[in-house]
Amino acid sequence: MKKINIKINKKNYSYDLLIGTNLLNILPKKLKAISPKGQNVALVFDKKIPNSLKTKTFNVLKKFKRVKIIINPSEKTKNIGSVNTILNLLLKNNFNRNDFIINVGGGITGDMVAFTASIYKRGINFINVPTTLLAQVDSSIGGKTGVNNQFGKNLIGTFYQPKIVLIDTDYLKSLKKKEFLCGYAEILKHAIIHDKKFFNWLEKNTEKIINFESQSIVAKAISWSCKIKKYFIDRDPNEKNLRKILNFGHTIAHAIEADSNYSKNINHGEAVLIGMLLETQLSCNKKICRIETYKKIENIYSKNNIFRYLKIKFNFSNLKRIVKFMENDKKNDDNKINFILLKKIGKTTIPGEIKFQKDNLLKELNKLRNFNL
Repeated sequence: MKKINIKINKKNYSYDLLIGTNLLNILPKKLKAISPKGQNVALVFDKKIPNSLKTKTFNVLKKFKRVKIIINPSEKTKNIGSVNTILNLLLKNNFNRNDFIINVGGGITGDMVAFTASIYKRGINFINVPTTLLAQVDSSIGGKTGVNNQFGKNLIGTFYQPKIVLIDTDYLKSLKKKEFLCGYAEILKHAIIHDKKFFNWLEKNTEKIINFESQSIVAKAISWSCKIKKYFIDRDPNEKNLRKILNFGHTIAHAIEADSNYSKNINHGEAVLIGMLLETQLSCNKKICRIETYKKIENIYSKNNIFRYLKIKFNFSNLKRIVKFMENDKKNDDNKINFILLKKIGKTTIPGEIKFQKDNLLKELNKLRNFNL
């Protein structure tokens, strides 16, 4: 499979996002080009990665002084305490700003490692090797870092860019179908909000993606998805306006995750799959989009048995608590709750256009029971 290179070029930073197979072998050369004086490498591994891949990744960097830490990631452990553990490893081994810290894991690990890199001695070289489909199409691009606390998700964080992103599809071979579906949620979101052509392509290729039938098709979906995210980030790197469109489905999703206390029973991708349908239903109820639009999206879910496979369902009895978590959403800029709603495939409302008072939102969400999700 031919290597895909997406160039990220901005005034204050630039890096390559590489997509392909067997990309690990080029990592040592890339590190030397990024920071010739760098001698130390800290590898932060997601515990779920097979030992053979951990060993392969560690050994390919044998010309550097290496230390490693293995993290058992979850939304509950994505906190300041875990960041402090990584900081102590760097300090104990006397890392300096010429050295490297590498995430080899999913989005949770990546968010923590990136946040750690941004605050360690005011910035150390961060290298991202995302190993899940969700991380590859979502947190691998954009520079957002963060950890959770008791008030909500990603409320403590920074913007900090990697020096390079290696998206090696070989890591995906160990993923379960559930994890593929959760990554697919973000791919589908990008198509829904920005690109009808991509959405039509997904209608034909979703089964091949979620069953990992073709690495080239999966790589094309990753590339297409990353280019859409790049479009928004190029125009709004610090999420002041346009980039907030990427949060379609996430206002409800983040609240669902927080309400579940970040339980393993529902992860980010599953929450986004619920959030996108609910927010599309809300769009229909508010006469912003047509019911036919909802049916086209819902058809992808039903045709590929997404909810049946994941066995997830929205619990309307938790609405009051869920809306309470929405009040702390970082996209809010006043006492109202912001939503990105859908007009049609490829077009959403603009940030700040749709806001709800808490009580009104409760009423609107209660109406969605009639959709029988």
